[in-house]
Amino acid sequence: MRFDDIRQFIDFLDHKGDLRRISEKVSPELEITEIVDRVVKDKGPALLFENVEGYDVPILINIFGSHQRMAWALGVNNINEITDRVRGLLNLVEGPPEGLMNKINLLKNLFGIARTKPNIISQAPCQEVVYLDSDADFSILPALKCWPLDAGKYITLPLVITKDVVTGRRNVGTYRMQIFDSKTSGMHWQTHKVGSQHYRQAEENEIKKIEVAISIGGDPTTVWSGSLPIPPNMDEIVVSGILRGKSVSMVKCKTVDLEVPAYSEYVLEGYVIPGELRNEGPFGDHTGYYSPADEYPVFHLTAITHRKNPIYLTTIVGRPPSEDYYMGSASTKVLFPALQMTLPEIVDINMPAEGAFHNILIVSIKKAYPGHARKVMYALWGLGLLMLSKTIIVLDSYVNVHDMSEVAWRVSTNINPSTDLVIVEGPADDLDHATTTPKYGSKIGLDATTKGKKDGRTKEWPDEIIMEQDIKNLVTQKWHSYRI
Repeated sequence: MRFDDIRQFIDFLDHKGDLRRISEKVSPELEITEIVDRVVKDKGPALLFENVEGYDVPILINIFGSHQRMAWALGVNNINEITDRVRGLLNLVEGPPEGLMNKINLLKNLFGIARTKPNIISQAPCQEVVYLDSDADFSILPALKCWPLDAGKYITLPLVITKDVVTGRRNVGTYRMQIFDSKTSGMHWQTHKVGSQHYRQAEENEIKKIEVAISIGGDPTTVWSGSLPIPPNMDEIVVSGILRGKSVSMVKCKTVDLEVPAYSEYVLEGYVIPGELRNEGPFGDHTGYYSPADEYPVFHLTAITHRKNPIYLTTIVGRPPSEDYYMGSASTKVLFPALQMTLPEIVDINMPAEGAFHNILIVSIKKAYPGHARKVMYALWGLGLLMLSKTIIVLDSYVNVHDMSEVAWRVSTNINPSTDLVIVEGPADDLDHATTTPKYGSKIGLDATTKGKKDGRTKEWPDEIIMEQDIKNLVTQKWHSYRI
């Protein structure tokens, strides 16, 4: 199962009965958001709005809005298949295999990785229609105004492509873009994201202009890859190719020295001038609150190219769960094997929708020594964007971290606040409105593991209430006879 573009994915979802085509005329200002928000929270299908007021372009949304669709988007029936594939690739790094067959399999896997590097082509569907210079105009896009207090229309699911000004290494990120006028938009490069790092590098090196390309639509794996919180030295396009098992076709842009996915529906080309900032926002964000207006870089449009009869792919965020929750959940599953390589004591991890990614991280561990839970907390706060985790809850290995009822029970009964809470200070997410200082705040860790003598306890930890297995089996066998 592999998709070369979003159109193949639409056909697939249609066949699966997991797509609804809406012919009723709808407005891109607020109405589509209200429809989609209800559908997502009801665990409904992907939506294709075919009659958008003021436009002859259909809007596709909620393609990632369930665990099943997210798995299909990555070419598998269950996201755990991707987890296993990533774990297998990481095992190649751990050391040379023993035995002839294992070595043959290693060569096959390495050859497979080589075949998934981006493939540059000269002609691409995304450049079937070209608007250059004065003809390029943001108004051709049916961008949404999502929520009542939003500052305007936003592009919400772009792949923003830039290069490191020192190394030339590519980065792909998903950053919202507020449309200011026909030629300019905001570029919401948050402090801790790689796009913002490229911007700071350009300022430090007195670069006058940062070239930027934006892809909208494309194959679903590549679209999703822009949201992956991977290290800056990794190329999201390469990662997408590895996950797909096939290279991503790329094409050179018309006005900037960058490549974009060849099967994008739209491509926006342009530049950002270091030092030029403009008020961007407010915006109804994934936290469930509006992020306030603040100064961000300005993107200047130099070209728009698109496919014939393009489809506009977008998303909405808001009070969780929204579509982005399922995208983030898939990211956690994909990156989990790498996390276990760093912290092998971790058994499972959960970042529930209600935590808006960075607010709550729940982890279970194989506890081996006093202070082990704290060691894991500090390690997680030191790993990439996990530094922004505001609350970390550590539980024993046998606890189901995805069962929030069990988590709440374990936390409420297992913690002694004076000894089991850790409060530290450090970087905070740009969108964290609870901090008193922007981008800096406090974090809390909760050690909800069981405690014993090795933890310095003088009284016994009580036995957990568990029925004998023989009795459970007996009742299961006789259940129908009880006529309950």
